Amino acid sequence: MTTAFIFPGQGSQAVGMGKSLADNFPVAKAVFDEVDAALSQRLSAVMWEGPSEELTLTANAQPALMAVSLAVVRVLESEAGLDLKRDAAFVAGHSLGEYSALAAAGTFSVSDAARLLRIRGDAMQKAVPAGQGAMAALLGAELDLAREIAKAAAQGEVCEAANDNGGGQVVLSGAKAAIERAIVLAGERGVKRAMLLPVSAPFHCALMQPAADAMRDALAKVAMQAPVVPVVANVGAAPLSDPDAIRASLVAQVTGTVRWRECVQAMAAAGVTDFVEAGSGKVLAGLVKRIVAGTAPVSIGTADDIAAWKARNA
Repeated sequence: MTTAFIFPGQGSQAVGMGKSLADNFPVAKAVFDEVDAALSQRLSAVMWEGPSEELTLTANAQPALMAVSLAVVRVLESEAGLDLKRDAAFVAGHSLGEYSALAAAGTFSVSDAARLLRIRGDAMQKAVPAGQGAMAALLGAELDLAREIAKAAAQGEVCEAANDNGGGQVVLSGAKAAIERAIVLAGERGVKRAMLLPVSAPFHCALMQPAADAMRDALAKVAMQAPVVPVVANVGAAPLSDPDAIRASLVAQVTGTVRWRECVQAMAAAGVTDFVEAGSGKVLAGLVKRIVAGTAPVSIGTADDIAAWKARNA
């Protein structure tokens, strides 16, 4: 098996996502209905009609993105005969996308994944008062340099590498003043571009500890099965199949670095040549292209994408 299915994280959301799937495939509509029921909210209406500001709220964006990813997987299963256990070597997801990957691989039910992501989104939003945290993208910086900049900028405050996305893109997270200092330092250290990100909280850093505690409690109460295919976890950049190890990794992920570059490299080193992004947008496909030279990742998020996939694999 040379294929890995990968699942996008926050920032890939867009009003209208998943609508063509729901309109064309009953199995996709069933996923959105299940998520709506699990959350006691018509999240699908927010996804398809907006407003964008409501969809972008962390507590909405996280389960919504999972719903689109799982709808894609269910349609591929019903329309194209996909069997992850047979057809994939690994699954992996970026931040919240790890929950999508686990739900696709049977570790969580869709309903449990939706409820967990609602708890996660709420807890992450509440962990740091508005305006006290920030995140910044460093473009043209590798991880070692980004960590040096973060350490120099901290000055007793939290400033850490949150995402190592690959292709010279590292995201820092922490206290607002420390992140602002890091942006200045990045320019002095020759980083091509450093910019604040329009996020509502400083994700994946030590300031998220209250959210990690909330997820430890929530995950302890949820039934988890071994995934039918190993998940390459964000914090360890290595495959996991044991439910207890996955649970611990998901807790650590809230405050830990998303090691996406290393996750993709690990899958490529294990023989993966085909990466399929299931869900909204094409962010991960773009990152994979920069991490592994010569790859041609595919993104599937619409009914047209499904048709193209079926034609290619006929």
